[in-house]
Amino acid sequence: MTADRPAAIHSDHHADVSGGWLRPAVFGAMDGLVTNIALIAGVGGGGVSSRNIVLTGVAGLVAGAISMGLGEYTSVRTQNEQVAAEVAKERRELERFPEAEARELVSLWTKRGLPRHLAEQVADILKRNPDEALRVHAREELGVDPDERPSPWVAAGSSFVCFSVGALVPLATYLVGFDALWLALAVGGVGLFVAGALVARFTNRSWLGSGLRQLLLGAAAAAATYAIGSLIGVTGPL
Repeated sequence: MTADRPAAIHSDHHADVSGGWLRPAVFGAMDGLVTNIALIAGVGGGGVSSRNIVLTGVAGLVAGAISMGLGEYTSVRTQNEQVAAEVAKERRELERFPEAEARELVSLWTKRGLPRHLAEQVADILKRNPDEALRVHAREELGVDPDERPSPWVAAGSSFVCFSVGALVPLATYLVGFDALWLALAVGGVGLFVAGALVARFTNRSWLGSGLRQLLLGAAAAAATYAIGSLIGVTGPL
């Protein structure tokens, strides 16, 4: 294969945007980082002991990871079930009113600039292939591909694992024996920047801008919870 052949002929020149793992993975990692950074800043600002900071952070990690995993599973499965129901409705309409459905396609395509005679020819050909007709109608009318639905298990697993990893980052310094709040928050800030920079790899945006954006958002959350913790002023063991 020559180096100057067009990229479009390669089957893998695009990223997989339909697998259902990237959004929950990114959301989980960012949520884990921000949640535990904010929790640690809040209870640390209130003056609690290092032991209680670790307890709060571990509880936040476990509860948040379970919640994220269950939430992603439920939301993706619900979305898939809704798509399946709409596709089944479209299938019934194609079986009962094939001519009317063909006219809908012709109308959609002509509005986009396709010549009417060509649109009618394509719609007529599709009527002879019910399975392909269903796929085309689902894409054109519903905006979904019935053959490319994300897995709820993949979404749940991605979210669970990435939330856990993200939430572990600001806890790491306490777990290895350091008890300085500023150090935990600094490590969490580095984690936010790195996570934001890594996300830029999938979006072709500036890694520096993406990293700084996540760092600033996390810092704002930590500042808010630290201020609240300081105002409440809890001291000593909880």
